Amino acid sequence: MKATKMVVILALLVVLLAGCAPGPNELVGTSTAKSAGFWLGLWQGVIAPVTFVISLFDKGVQMYEVHNTGSWYNLGFLLGMSIVLGGGGASAKRSRR
Repeated sequence: MKATKMVVILALLVVLLAGCAPGPNELVGTSTAKSAGFWLGLWQGVIAPVTFVISLFDKGVQMYEVHNTGSWYNLGFLLGMSIVLGGGGASAKRSRR
C-alpha cells in the first residue's frame, strides 16, 4: 500500500512540475515602441499578487510583460516579488523567545 501511495505522489509531482514548464513565446521577435526594463519589472513584481487575482477574472490582464529587455526585466520582477512576498529566509531562521 505504501508503494502505491509513493507512485501516486510521484506521478502527481511530475504532472505538477510539467505544468510549470515554460512554453514558447509567440511574441518573440515582434517589436513594440518600448520594451519593459528593470524598473517596470520591479513595479510589476510588486503589484503581481494583485494582478494575479485580477487576471483570474479578466483575460485581458497578464502578470508578466512579454515585451521586455530580458534578464534586467526578469531581475526587477524577481526583486519586486521578493519585496512583497518576504524574499529572504532570515526571519524564519530567528528563534522566538
